[in-house]
Amino acid sequence: MGLHDEIREIAKLKFVSPAQQASKGTFQIAVKSLMREAEAAGVSTAGRVPAFCNSIRTRDFLDGNGVDIVGIDGPQSGLGTKVVVHYRFRSVDNGTDGLARLEGDPLMRLRGVLKGAMREGAAAFLRELRRDKEDEPVDDGKKVA
Repeated sequence: MGLHDEIREIAKLKFVSPAQQASKGTFQIAVKSLMREAEAAGVSTAGRVPAFCNSIRTRDFLDGNGVDIVGIDGPQSGLGTKVVVHYRFRSVDNGTDGLARLEGDPLMRLRGVLKGAMREGAAAFLRELRRDKEDEPVDDGKKVA
């Protein structure tokens, strides 16, 4: 198991799972706390701050735990022991934004197909209306004898 995998596993065990079991919709991971937990688990943290910061923001971590990043506090670089990443569980998100990111979801693919069909259908409907309007005789209020 690589370093990033170990970091993600510790983050899941010590932060994600407890928040999920407590039915919290949101939670946060402070890099400093994550590094303490890693040291306690026997993982060396010396010179590895960027690895800790990046491991908990990867698509693997987010998709594997069903979470999205809500915000990141800390230095502008996004690297450092003062970084705190705020997450939201996707199952709590009832909006379409969270669902739209599920590219592999067959229902989302169907949504895309239907969206395109509706767009094409609407365009065809408008073309037909315009064609009908062009075919109508112009009535400008004058009587034709």
